[in-house]
Amino acid sequence: MKRIDLNCDLGESFGAWRMGADDAVLALISSASIACGFHAGDPTIMQYTVKQAMAHGVAIGAHVSLPDLQGFGRREMRVTPAEVHAMTLYQIGALHAFAVAAGTRLAHVKPHGALYNMAARDAALADAIADAVHRFDPRLRLFGLANSALIASAEAIGLPAASEAFVDRRYRNDGSLQPRGETGAVIEDIDDATTQAIAIAQHGHVIANDGSTVSLHADTLCLHGDGAHALMFASRLHEALLTAGLQISAPGTQ
Repeated sequence: MKRIDLNCDLGESFGAWRMGADDAVLALISSASIACGFHAGDPTIMQYTVKQAMAHGVAIGAHVSLPDLQGFGRREMRVTPAEVHAMTLYQIGALHAFAVAAGTRLAHVKPHGALYNMAARDAALADAIADAVHRFDPRLRLFGLANSALIASAEAIGLPAASEAFVDRRYRNDGSLQPRGETGAVIEDIDDATTQAIAIAQHGHVIANDGSTVSLHADTLCLHGDGAHALMFASRLHEALLTAGLQISAPGTQ
């Protein structure tokens, strides 16, 4: 049976402010990338989300970001590779503490937002993230945009990698994501998102925003947990993947 990981960015609430339907979504996914306090989340939310992910048997990953709470980590910053290396280690270490205290371990690391996109095209930043992950724990899997510099950096140093595709984002004909600021970049229609997910998972291709067909291998599909309809998306997508004969499981699991 063909397998695919379904991951979601979670733990993005902060203080008294709540985002998403994390508890319900956790029952429908196989990997959770948990915010580490730089773009969202706080210590209490991190601790709670780790415990909830464990209860659902969901693999836990550190969702590392640029330090940008106000911009939700989606604004690019001028940072050096050395700074990115330190930021990555800092955030992995924070979530690792909660994982160890709860009796589990991290399975992966995934950059968030602007950092994710910057590292997808900038080899120096990609190398910095991959090296930080490898130095912390070479068993950790690095999630990155399929065909990007981040995947290449991980593979170059022997770090496990998972090529990621997005079910609710449009692609350009070069395989990159259409920028969020452009009209139509985010897929709002659940049927369209599900169709794109099945095409990627089963057939290894995606229809770009100009109508062309682009080859796209993916080990994991990302579902955003901050959307207004995240739970509905997760439920429909989970059902569609199973109906298509796909097994939903985290990378590296049996």
